[in-house]
Amino acid sequence: QVQLVESGGGLVQAGGSLRLSCTPSVPFLDMGWFRQAPGKERVFISFISRYGSTTTYADSVKGRFIISRDNAKNTVYLQMNTLKPEDTAVYYCAAKRSGQWSYWGQGTQVTVSS
Repeated sequence: QVQLVESGGGLVQAGGSLRLSCTPSVPFLDMGWFRQAPGKERVFISFISRYGSTTTYADSVKGRFIISRDNAKNTVYLQMNTLKPEDTAVYYCAAKRSGQWSYWGQGTQVTVSS
């Protein structure tokens, strides 16, 4: 069983920045970030391949968020810039196994005030 530990959420004003971190218990997994706003479904935000050579983003965050990883520290990051109130959500780190999003973190709250 893979465990994912997230950190870095919090309260920030619109236009500000936050960085989320996720440390899996197993290294070199394809990783991603999702978010779930109140009353809405969980949606994909960003993906990074196991060695960091491939990244993808949802259109809603493209140009503002940056996903990266430091495999020496076995940690994946989501740098969130120019935050908007509509970015308010619980953010989840996830890991793929056999092509499926199989493992999830506990979630971290991000609140952006206007």
